[in-house]
Amino acid sequence: MTPPIIGVIGILALLLLIGLRVPVAIAMGAVGIVGGIVLNGWFSVGFVLGSQPFTTTSSYALSVIPLFVMMGAFASRAGLSSTLYRSLQSLIGHWRGGLASATIGACAIFGSVCGSSLATAATMARVAIPEMTQIGYDRRLTSGALAAGGTLGILIPPSIIMVIYALLTEQSIGRMFLAGLIPGILAAALYIATTSLIVRLRPDSAPSMPKATFRQQIVAVRQMWPVAVLFGMVMGGIYLGFFSPTEAAGVGAFGAIGLAAFKRVLTWTITREALIETASTTGMLFMILVGTSILQFFIETSGLPRVLVDWIGEMGLPPIGVIVMILIAYVILGCFLDSLSMMLITLPIVFPLVTSLGYDPIWFGVLVVSVVEIGLITPPLGMNLFVIAASTPDLKFETVARGVVPFLLADLVRIALLVAIPALSLTLPDLLM
Repeated sequence: MTPPIIGVIGILALLLLIGLRVPVAIAMGAVGIVGGIVLNGWFSVGFVLGSQPFTTTSSYALSVIPLFVMMGAFASRAGLSSTLYRSLQSLIGHWRGGLASATIGACAIFGSVCGSSLATAATMARVAIPEMTQIGYDRRLTSGALAAGGTLGILIPPSIIMVIYALLTEQSIGRMFLAGLIPGILAAALYIATTSLIVRLRPDSAPSMPKATFRQQIVAVRQMWPVAVLFGMVMGGIYLGFFSPTEAAGVGAFGAIGLAAFKRVLTWTITREALIETASTTGMLFMILVGTSILQFFIETSGLPRVLVDWIGEMGLPPIGVIVMILIAYVILGCFLDSLSMMLITLPIVFPLVTSLGYDPIWFGVLVVSVVEIGLITPPLGMNLFVIAASTPDLKFETVARGVVPFLLADLVRIALLVAIPALSLTLPDLLM
């Protein structure tokens, strides 16, 4: 049996283990160890097991992850979500489907300081669902807008998923953040346009609301200053050259703690909860990254990426055809795998292929994160769907799944635009870095 065939068997075994609900980190590590033993023997695998976990977790670059997680944990407990929602409700609540649009806008802005889609969806659901239900919004529109809006947390920088992609592929974190800014704004705009179209086709799904007074709108704008300051400290500091992304994450975490103290919500209970969330989330991510490094050793020694590159070359497909095939595969995998696992499993295989075709790794990274984002709202395993359904006792999963379909179509339009117009992703990085 040839090494590439063993590599394929290993990937299939990994998918089977994940399908059997084996934790992703354990599944990756187990497949990497067994496959490595088959291909290279005990000695090589023992060396990898002895060095790789320490090498991975002690990397200075990875310290950006717990700091951004901490920033999101304290920001979500500082009441930013409710402040953003109320402010945007005053500004655009009178639009056709204005509350749904305000929810999406609040998700986009809150996601920019939270960095986690699941946290964004869960936090905004607690604020928006009771309000929209009381006013009389259709449950499908409410849940669909929340599930889709929550995904903006991994696309609009600073994003933990973008950090992980940049570290795995040895790309600049700053360039990745800049590359995601325009696509993130485009995603929010398409979601809001989708909301307006839904309300136009089904007027009874969103009751009209009175327009806020000019004074109320001025107050609403003033209330959004904490998010602007926090976002400006992190992103502005990076691109003005004041500090590195890792230092920016530390500044952001300190700023989120200071913001919670300023708003007088920084109790011992809140601090304890935020630190526990930071530790547990970081531990989970680091375990997965260690498993990924072991799996990557097995994949590389199997020669599977090289064989895949040669096979694609023999097929005679144009480079853009290869990209389309990869994206279709990602969308299909998103129906069955969680987003982070999907990215970590596939990158060791597809990234060498994409770079061999001459595509920009930053552009491809934005595409990967965007398609991973779609996986969060793709039935039957879209995690955001479960988060929204669990946020309200009488909200059925089927209702959320049906409500998110129009937003999935908007996502497909956005992916097509990103593929057709790479400048949407690359203009800002090329101009500013």
